Amino acid sequence: MSRQCLALDLKDDPALIAEYERLHQQIWPQISAHLRGHGVLDMQIWRLGTRLFMVMDTGPGFSAEAFERASASDPKVQEWETLMWRFQQPTPWTHPGEKWASMSQIFSLLP
Repeated sequence: MSRQCLALDLKDDPALIAEYERLHQQIWPQISAHLRGHGVLDMQIWRLGTRLFMVMDTGPGFSAEAFERASASDPKVQEWETLMWRFQQPTPWTHPGEKWASMSQIFSLLP
């Protein structure tokens, strides 16, 4: 299993944040099927203010590049991503053209 941690910001609007959270209480079944079908074992999104933190655990053989290509060519995934972008914005450290920015691990209690 591999773990990826990513960050993204929400627009600073309480109504938009509430709607974003509501939509994530039960994501579209096509989205969860897409995630599972491409090797995502678990995904969690945490929020502090407008900052989102995603933890994504993937199985052996997961390819971020293949996942991105499959996501880009799936109309339902693109519909979901377009909807989500109403609420989201890049962090100040996100590279141009990126959405979720990869975070660097700086500590682990495990040896």
